[in-house]
Amino acid sequence: MKAFIRSVVFFILAVLLSCEDTALIINCEDCNTSEPQEAVLEIKLEDDPINFSPSILVSIYEGNIEDNALVSSFRTFGSSSSYSVVLNKKYSVTATYLTNSGTTYIAVDSATPRVKYEKSQCEEKCFYVYDKVIDLRIKYTK
Repeated sequence: MKAFIRSVVFFILAVLLSCEDTALIINCEDCNTSEPQEAVLEIKLEDDPINFSPSILVSIYEGNIEDNALVSSFRTFGSSSSYSVVLNKKYSVTATYLTNSGTTYIAVDSATPRVKYEKSQCEEKCFYVYDKVIDLRIKYTK
């Protein structure tokens, strides 16, 4: 009986901790009936006007930052932004924040937007893009 329980626990952990980037349950409202050719990166930014300047410099790189393949750079004032990119390519994004005291913080994150076809969870055929969220919010400061 112990061997059976260990096997079940191992199987559950293997499924939950697998390398697959998709969630087990998808939101059918996020589905497309035709396969998308591009993705929209959802960039989450810090929104703290007390500690940070409202202007945030966002830089988007194709691949790793050290490859220095800058795709776009822009300033934004909101707590989120979006940018349209090609699927199945890695994008690294930085956000440069300036505090009111003059200190600079740079947040870094990356994503590789991909498409998955789901045929069993939704009523219609479903293509959905995953790994498209970039979180550039500041977690810790001095």
